[in-house]
Amino acid sequence: MTDIATRVYNHTWKIDPIVRSVLDTDFYKLLMGQMIFRRHRDVQVAFGIHNRTSRVRLAEIIDDGALREQLDHVRSLSLSRGESTWLRGNMFYGKRQMFAPDYLAWLENFRFPAYHLEKRDGQYELIFEGPWIETTMWEVPALAVINELRSRAVLKGLGRFELQVLYARAMTRVWEKIEFLKSLGPVNLADFGTRRRHGFLWQDWCVQALSEGLGPTFLGTSNCLIAMRREVEATGTNAHELPMVYAALAQDDAALAAAPYEVLADWQQEYDGNLRIILPDTYGSTGFLAHAPDWVAGWTGIRIDSKDPLEGGEEAIAWWTARGQNPQEKLAIFSDGLDADEVARIHARFKGRMRLGFGWGTLLTNDFRGLASDGVLDPISIVCKVISANGRPAVKLSDNPTKAMGPPDQIARYRRVFEVGAQAERRVVV
Repeated sequence: MTDIATRVYNHTWKIDPIVRSVLDTDFYKLLMGQMIFRRHRDVQVAFGIHNRTSRVRLAEIIDDGALREQLDHVRSLSLSRGESTWLRGNMFYGKRQMFAPDYLAWLENFRFPAYHLEKRDGQYELIFEGPWIETTMWEVPALAVINELRSRAVLKGLGRFELQVLYARAMTRVWEKIEFLKSLGPVNLADFGTRRRHGFLWQDWCVQALSEGLGPTFLGTSNCLIAMRREVEATGTNAHELPMVYAALAQDDAALAAAPYEVLADWQQEYDGNLRIILPDTYGSTGFLAHAPDWVAGWTGIRIDSKDPLEGGEEAIAWWTARGQNPQEKLAIFSDGLDADEVARIHARFKGRMRLGFGWGTLLTNDFRGLASDGVLDPISIVCKVISANGRPAVKLSDNPTKAMGPPDQIARYRRVFEVGAQAERRVVV
């Protein structure tokens, strides 16, 4: 197993670039990429970084030369022959040849497109513009680069023994969480921590710890490179960007209201009825479920993201029941800001009432809270989201109004079209 403290102490460019492969990304990026490639490859989409933890002034912590160096390195990456073979021959979710030959041929020739970077009010403005199929690939590596550069900047100057103690404490924290989760009984859990990880080596260590500690209830990792190297399952389905782009392209209010369901219809057709997990909260879960066609209720399950998890779980059970479905046969995946105690709270409420899965993200792969003075290693809430599609502004409402994104007039319009009523604000931790 890698001696992380020694590697961090001796970081060199050749040994430890932050992003090491095109596959150092989340599995849902490749799944969504195939649908984008086959249906919307000419749509022009802009993505942008947004640091919701504004008190952390990233442009004053991260050197812009180092940031450009890492981003330029990402632009030099291409899929290796072994990586391509893994994608072509591996079984994902019980299915071989998940990815079509034409999409894989495109991916083998893919290079990351140009970026725009400047400093603005203590933060970085980092924007990617171009064909959707290309700009979508920047989301995960861009976030990983920024988070790890912040970690490196904070750790720079620490001695070897200081680093050894720091990582020993962090490892102990992760292992104690794993032991606590084991005490709950079988808890099906996957690593979702690529985007806001402390670093690649640390995420890799966390995946190994989960694999050993949880055994068969560890479902895998969203990170494709780690899944390939550690021979665990690659996990993930889709994300908010699909309805955000479909909605931005809608020509009128009726088309806007139908956009989230058009996404699901295309997804179902693309994957032959597999990977059927709905993500309803882009424009409010309550309205989405109320207006969903009956065929949506027949899908395998739901991902509950930005709503209070207990409220969201109860809402899903009530909705399935009202639509003639048996909740005990359905899967609910919880993924928003999870930590071990929150997993326990959710597990206690819903065990036996529906099938449960947990996507453990930032507080798995970047929980250094309190391990450095003044909280300088505490994780931040930073995202990379769609800004526009074909020049039209993109909007995300969420179940938590604190996470709403988009021009104010468009947010108001979307709230009207999707019949979003009063929403309870929840503190955004990560």
